[in-house]
Amino acid sequence: MKLLKFFQYAYLVIAVLFLYKGISEWTTDRNSAYISFFFAALAVFMFFFRQRFRKKFEDRNNQ
Repeated sequence: MKLLKFFQYAYLVIAVLFLYKGISEWTTDRNSAYISFFFAALAVFMFFFRQRFRKKFEDRNNQ
C-alpha cells in the first residue's frame, strides 16, 4: 500500500517539474512550453486517478 501512495505523490512531483519547465521555456520556445503544460496537466490527472484507484483498492481489501 505504501508503494501505491508513493507513486501517487510522485505524479505531483512530476507535474511540478513539467510546470517549471514550461514556465522557463515560455519566452524561448512556446511549442515546447505547451507540451510541458500538457504533461503537467496529465500528471495531475494521473494523481487524482491513482488516488481514486487506491481508495477503491483499500475499500475492497477492508471488506
